[in-house]
Amino acid sequence: MTTHPDTPTTVEYAPERPARLEWAKHAPEVYQAMVRLETAARKGLDHTLYELVKIRASQLNHCAFCLDMHTKDALAAGESVERIVQLSAWDESRHFYTAKEIAALELTEAVTVLTDGFVPDEVYDNAAKHFEEAELAQVIAAITVINAWNRFGVTCRMAPGHYEPGQYK
Repeated sequence: MTTHPDTPTTVEYAPERPARLEWAKHAPEVYQAMVRLETAARKGLDHTLYELVKIRASQLNHCAFCLDMHTKDALAAGESVERIVQLSAWDESRHFYTAKEIAALELTEAVTVLTDGFVPDEVYDNAAKHFEEAELAQVIAAITVINAWNRFGVTCRMAPGHYEPGQYK
């Protein structure tokens, strides 16, 4: 049982599900390659935009571990709670984001949810209007890398709630 700081009563939360597999421990070379890929993908990207992309892809992929990590990192870097909360409905709350961030979020959704079809030309063209080619390549890399991390996190059932901002930097 846990007592929530804002609630005087004791609340019983559901038990934390254990991880299925500590994949990084059993595939350390793959983990290290992913870390190197992550480092390369973030180079030259605005940190705020980078975290918004990470959070949005993680929402779409239902990766609780990555949501925990990237929302905490974004908040620690000064991102507002309001923009993070609105991110799941960004299309209805565009006024919280810049045109460049909206282009990145549209691209994130198109790349993440490939079951809806290929990345539409209008989405790609809008992103290309807002990013120089080298920066666009980095955004695509960041989207691709978070999708890979999400798949490890969801498949191995990595538990959220234990991450401290900057823990893996």
